[in-house]
Amino acid sequence: MTNRFDAVIFDWAGTTVDYGCFAPVQAFVEAFREFGVEPTMDETRRPMGMLKHDHIRTMMGMDRIARAWEDAHGAAPTDADVDAVYSHFEPKLLSILDRFADPKPGVIDAVAALREAGLKIGSTTGYTDAMMEIVVPKAAELGYAPDHWVSADGTQGFGRPYPYMIFHNMQVLRLMDVRRVAKVGDTISDIKEGKNAGVFTVGVTEGSSQMGLSLAEFEALSPAEQDRERLMAREAFLEAGADAVIDTMAELPALLLG
Repeated sequence: MTNRFDAVIFDWAGTTVDYGCFAPVQAFVEAFREFGVEPTMDETRRPMGMLKHDHIRTMMGMDRIARAWEDAHGAAPTDADVDAVYSHFEPKLLSILDRFADPKPGVIDAVAALREAGLKIGSTTGYTDAMMEIVVPKAAELGYAPDHWVSADGTQGFGRPYPYMIFHNMQVLRLMDVRRVAKVGDTISDIKEGKNAGVFTVGVTEGSSQMGLSLAEFEALSPAEQDRERLMAREAFLEAGADAVIDTMAELPALLLG
């Protein structure tokens, strides 16, 4: 049987590692807090998946945060303020990343099944190279190592929703046809990245930034509450243009190889 796909390109935090995508969320909140602004979880997660500097700029442009910044500092936020918040954010994130590199449930087995079927494994990320230099070896120690990864540092700073990180993977992995490439992610930015690249784009609900729950929080919900959380994430991904949505990575081989 001939495979429909030659490769799968995964996101990192919230998709393959860091259930719930908590490392960047924690660092964003703490960085803004140091400047007298308390972002909500919804505001913090809404741009998730973007390059981290772009993420902060997007948060600064939100009406409530912009007003809170002006109340705290006497002027509307500027590009210099974005840089200032990022200068606090980056060291915070770098200091905790090694604690948020555990592969999510089902990832290692799914990747093994895909490789067994002959697919290559690529990856894109909203992290920078410096951040990935912490995450990649730690994830490898724990059993997850893609064939290639690239951050926006490798695409002249053009992160999601631009498609260039996907194209970089395709170049390095020698992939010829976007129709034979799948992209899997846990944020709206991931979905937009995949659609802009013209690849088959898959959202994953459980453990996603879109859902925003830790494994313990999710497991503490009733079955009906879990279904509601999955449905809300699924609808958000489909509205953004996802070609398919799975709940866990264990479902991915059957989706792509079936």
